[in-house]
Amino acid sequence: MKLSDFDFDLPEDLIATRPARPRSSARLLVADGQVPGGSLRDAVVTDLPSFLRPGDRLILNNTRVIPARLSGLRHRDGAEGATAARIGITLLEPRGDGSWAALAKPAKKVRDGEDIVFAPGFSARVEGRAEGQVHLRFSVTGNDFDAALAQAGAMPLPPYIAAKRPADEADHTDYQTVFARHSGAVAAPTASLHFDQPLLERIAAMGVDFSEVTLHVGAGTFLPVKVDDVTTHRMHAEWGEVGAQAAAEINATRAAGGRIIPVGTTALRLIESAATPEGRMEPWDGETDIFIYPGYEFRIADGLMTNFHLPKSTLMMLVSALMGQARMREVYDHAIAERYRFFSYGDSSLLLPGGV
Repeated sequence: MKLSDFDFDLPEDLIATRPARPRSSARLLVADGQVPGGSLRDAVVTDLPSFLRPGDRLILNNTRVIPARLSGLRHRDGAEGATAARIGITLLEPRGDGSWAALAKPAKKVRDGEDIVFAPGFSARVEGRAEGQVHLRFSVTGNDFDAALAQAGAMPLPPYIAAKRPADEADHTDYQTVFARHSGAVAAPTASLHFDQPLLERIAAMGVDFSEVTLHVGAGTFLPVKVDDVTTHRMHAEWGEVGAQAAAEINATRAAGGRIIPVGTTALRLIESAATPEGRMEPWDGETDIFIYPGYEFRIADGLMTNFHLPKSTLMMLVSALMGQARMREVYDHAIAERYRFFSYGDSSLLLPGGV
């Protein structure tokens, strides 16, 4: 299985840099079944209830994106006097000792033991580095850290958006789901960005249930696959949790014949990580580096709502595993021909291998 099997030509102007407004007005491409030549329906996200059944269950990732991009000054006294350098920081994840792993740019302009000042009373000391990352210990912790980060930080937009424009105040709302609860992600579960409260209420009113799980999406989600034989690719690890209530709800829905439909690849990867080989959901927490590509046997997921992904990405491999490679080529050919908007702020798809 070659990396080139998951490549396609994407016009640059189909990459969305702003979301649809309102959220639920984004377009929705519904792929009905795995058979090539099957139905493809052009809809909008507000039509989603039309493709669900009473008794189905949507799985939502309730992670909250932190404003993980910081810009600060490193001050240094030397033989030629005091100097300062502007340092860009992207937080990656908290470490067990209370420090943070982060990317620094330019990393060569900061030394271990030096402080980077982001705002009055808010700074970080460089305690070490490893594998291209720096380890930072902030001057404040707990709620004070959250408040300082909210004031000084910017939302960590994906590289393909950040290359076109800087993050701004609108992204603090746009790049956050309406059901975000648990802080820790540095990238949004983007399929969930299409939901607003009226849509959630309409779906619940028709008898579709929701379960919330947490997967803190890491910056590794944007890392390219660098091997030609995709089966040798090593996934980045991300922390997640499926609580006892969510596990029981999922098992009850399956026992009653309802479908389990994750909203987003993050929710799908998490529930597949937590499932037993027999297809039973168990409470679970820890790091998952599950890699889903064609040939994978799904244990829990009966479908998937997801945005349109990068060529040659692990997410293209995941949707190809769910629907089949030939079927996904049709889906993406149609999406490009009909000018669907791609990636994090783009349009969405509903993939139902067993049919609507």
